[in-house]
Amino acid sequence: MPTLFTKIINGEIPSYKVAEDENFYAFLDISPNAKGHTLCVPKKEVDKIFDLGEDEYLELMRFSRKVAKAIEKTVTCKRVGIAVVGLEVPHVHVHLIPINEMKDMTFQHKISMSESEFETLASAIQSNL
Repeated sequence: MPTLFTKIINGEIPSYKVAEDENFYAFLDISPNAKGHTLCVPKKEVDKIFDLGEDEYLELMRFSRKVAKAIEKTVTCKRVGIAVVGLEVPHVHVHLIPINEMKDMTFQHKISMSESEFETLASAIQSNL
């Protein structure tokens, strides 16, 4: 059975896409810790990040870095934090979270955004890639 993220990648579930190439897909988290919270996922379904082949792992990090740089150009923050937890969805995903304080990385403080705010933000990050 395909994961939630595979369904997003395949367009079966809508997303606010930020970036995509032949191997990876990045989209805004719909339950964000902060404005600009983005998930980077491989298109290939793999449950655990360290089960990726070394080249796939390095490519995911390169892709995530490119997206993080675009987020930094778009969202005012001290830095973009990175987290790989992997318990929520059994599909590798890298959280890129614009942070100003440590609490921004705790996953306990969520913000709300409207559909138009998500759309505008996704477009703005795309333009900064």
